[in-house]
Order: sequence, then structure tokens, then C-alpha cells
Amino acid sequence: MRRSDFDITDKVRTTDPIDVGDEVMRLYRDLYQSGKARPIERAFKDLSALYHGKHPDYQPCDTEYHDIQHVLDVTLTMARLLDGYERARKGDAPLPPAFFTVGVITALFHDFGYLRRRNDRKHRFGAEYTLIHVTRGSHFLRDYLPRIGLKQYAATAAQLVHFTGYERKADSIRLGDPLLRRVGEILGTADIIAQMSDRCYLEKCRDRLYPEFVLGGLARRKLPGGRTMVVFRSGSDLVHKTPGFYRNAAMRLDEQLHRAYRYGEKHFRSRTNPYIEEMNKNVSYAEVLAGAPTEILLRRTPPSTLLPSVRAYPEDLVIF
Repeated sequence: MRRSDFDITDKVRTTDPIDVGDEVMRLYRDLYQSGKARPIERAFKDLSALYHGKHPDYQPCDTEYHDIQHVLDVTLTMARLLDGYERARKGDAPLPPAFFTVGVITALFHDFGYLRRRNDRKHRFGAEYTLIHVTRGSHFLRDYLPRIGLKQYAATAAQLVHFTGYERKADSIRLGDPLLRRVGEILGTADIIAQMSDRCYLEKCRDRLYPEFVLGGLARRKLPGGRTMVVFRSGSDLVHKTPGFYRNAAMRLDEQLHRAYRYGEKHFRSRTNPYIEEMNKNVSYAEVLAGAPTEILLRRTPPSTLLPSVRAYPEDLVIF
């Protein structure tokens, strides 16, 4: 049985930056024997320090859904899709090692915008940055890449990260190189298929994503005239509405991100894509639930990655 803290193949521990980093570096070195791997290695170390509260300027991660397991899973998926692109590109442009590197590092920090600075007195929880977290991550990447020897790609990474969010439409993201745009589409794809294929995806939606939506202002929507519409009444309601979200995600994957998930089949050298298969299983089970009490039928326990001293949301927030 697949373990909850492992990837889609049950071989890579997605809660461990070293384990994921080793696998990403293996893929990189298989593709580029003479490529420079040090920026990727440095980025994994820096990410671990930041998310675990070992950086002097930032507090540790306090978003349970958008935690280090999520970003590591997305990064692993990103590396696999890039590998699939390069191994099956035929008439497409070859992927330079620098593009692989920038794509992976952008994946690592795509949700960095949830982290709070140590002197932040305005926000109590990182989830309060939900609506602007991609832009915050963009600013971080623009400043970070020059510090690891990738100054020429700082502006590129700041644009690429917007493929993971909804703050900007995909067709409005400015990238002069068509291949870099494809890297961005692969990044947006990795973000969707990694989280929706997670073994504990539905439990995480109920217990972790819903509180983030409440804190981030997505559980309710203000309407013209001052009225408020409830979008999600509870974590269980969010689960029950997952099939609708999946339909929108599938449309985004096909129409805006141009079916980049197909590179997964090339990477795994298979006629099927394990990410898409597991996504479909999760959505099918959400459809079976259809109004049923999720506290009885959703009983998997996601791994805990936050520091013991960290609170993800107020104690009086009602989830179910």
C-alpha cells in the first residue's frame, strides 16, 4: 500500500528535502552529464532552512496544506515532467540545463509567499497571504536567484511562478522564449497534478485547505451591494465540491497549460500516467461521498510537517 509521506511511486519520501533532492539531482545528471548542479543543491538546502524556521528573516512554515511536503512533491513532479519533455521532444527545442534548473528552483519556491517575516505584526498566519502569495513568491525569486549565481534568470523565474496561481491569466504572463513558456506550463501542471494525486488529498482539503481558505478570505465572497456569499461552509463542503474543482482544473490543464501532463507518460515510459490515475481515483471517491459525513469515510492521516510549536489556524476555527 502506498504510504502517505511518499510520492506517486511510493519510492521517494516527499517530506524529506534530502530524499527529493537526491532524486531530482539524479534526473538532472542523467540528462546533463556536464551541467552545473550546485544552484539546485543550494536551493534545496535553503528551502529546508526557510520552512523549518532556521532563517533569521522568516518564521517557519505555518500552512498545513501548502507545507514542505506539497512544495517537494510539486518539485519532484516538475523534474519528472521536464525529464519527460526532454526524452520525447522529437522536433521540439532541446531543454538547456539552465532551463531545467530554473524550472526546478521556481517549483521549490512557488509557495514561498505563504511564509511570514519575523517582524510581521499585521498577519498572524501565513494563510492570510493566500490571495497575494504568488506575487510575494515572485518578488522573492527575483531577489534570490542572483544570490545563487542565476542573476540572468531572476526576471524569468519571477514570471514563471505565476503559472501556479490565479493572480494573472496564463496568456498574460510575459516570456519572450516559447520554450520558457512551455517550462511555465509544465510548472503550472506539476502544481495541480502533484497535489490532486496525493494519497491524502481529500483529507488535506477538509482538514487543512479549508482553514487556509477561511484565513485567506476564499471561504466567503463579497457580492455587489455588500452581501456575502458563502462559498464553502466547512471542510466537508469543500470535499463535496472537489469534483467541480477538478473539472475546472482539467480544463486549465488542457486549454491553458496545453496538456503538459503528457510528459509524465514519457518519463515513466508508460501508456498511462500515474498522476492522472490517482487524481481520478480521488475525484471519483469525492463523488461517492456526495453529501456523506466525511469524518467517517475520510480517515487517512496526512503526515505532519510543521514544527510542534507552530499553529496553523486559530483553535476556535470549526473545520467540519
